[in-house]
Amino acid sequence: MADPYQILGVARGASDADIKKAYRKLAKELHPDRNKDNPKAAERFSRVTNAYDLLSDKDKRARFDRGEIDGDGNPAGFGFRQGPTPNNGGFSPGPGGFDMGGEAGDFSDIFEGLFGGRRAGGGFTGGFGRRGPQPKGANRPYRLSVPFVDAANLTPQRITLADGKTIDLKLPAGVETGTQMRLSGKGDPGPGGPGDAIVTVEVQPHRFFTRDGDDVRLDLPVSLAEAVLGASVRVPTVSGAVILTIPAGSSSGKVLRLKGRGFHGKAGARGDQLVTLMVDLPVGDDALVEFVQNWPGRDKSNPRGKFDI
Repeated sequence: MADPYQILGVARGASDADIKKAYRKLAKELHPDRNKDNPKAAERFSRVTNAYDLLSDKDKRARFDRGEIDGDGNPAGFGFRQGPTPNNGGFSPGPGGFDMGGEAGDFSDIFEGLFGGRRAGGGFTGGFGRRGPQPKGANRPYRLSVPFVDAANLTPQRITLADGKTIDLKLPAGVETGTQMRLSGKGDPGPGGPGDAIVTVEVQPHRFFTRDGDDVRLDLPVSLAEAVLGASVRVPTVSGAVILTIPAGSSSGKVLRLKGRGFHGKAGARGDQLVTLMVDLPVGDDALVEFVQNWPGRDKSNPRGKFDI
């Protein structure tokens, strides 16, 4: 049975942060969109997603570490584990039955799980024929590609499940590539009920917006006249176009801030849009060339003075 720790390449004592970091690295590397000609990558992507699903659930991880479930989340077969030493809490079969290395209560707990419980006085009930809980169906992974602007505005996304049904998903604040959403009972059927659907989000890149944490960045071309004289211009944002005032005498690289025009953060506050001005000089404008050549202040400025060269 596959070991989720080995699948993610982390130690058993790894922290939640280390597990999440390992998953994100593998998810980006194995993403089907990046490996369209490699079906094995899609299979590994599914295994990595299932492994992260188990280890990111504190209860499931603890049960797996105790040997109660296997790497697929199904109940493990009955069996006894031998401790590292005869007197270290484990036990091993001996000629006359069992050699208990821990307290008797530990041994009784095992039989309680096997035979259905103990009476208050310490005896066992007679539930020898009672079966343990039936395993649920496997979790089913899905990939959801979300447009950049939709992710910034938390626009609900429609996804079609394996059974043909569609669901409108509400995106969580702080959504980013690698964010996972769990749909309870939307996985594969099983004797103990259906598993869950695990939806992994991938935020699509935008043709001119980029993300910087919860902020959105935009390089805005402006004309020489707008930069020198100042102007009010329309600027695109993830929430629609707005009017931005460009101060007179602005240089390329100047950053202007539009409050609340970024991504919704996990804490509830929304980021900003950071607009970087890029002065766009005309090419082949003889009048501009002549003006600069005859401009009295042409040699008076020293924009590289801070370099001390």
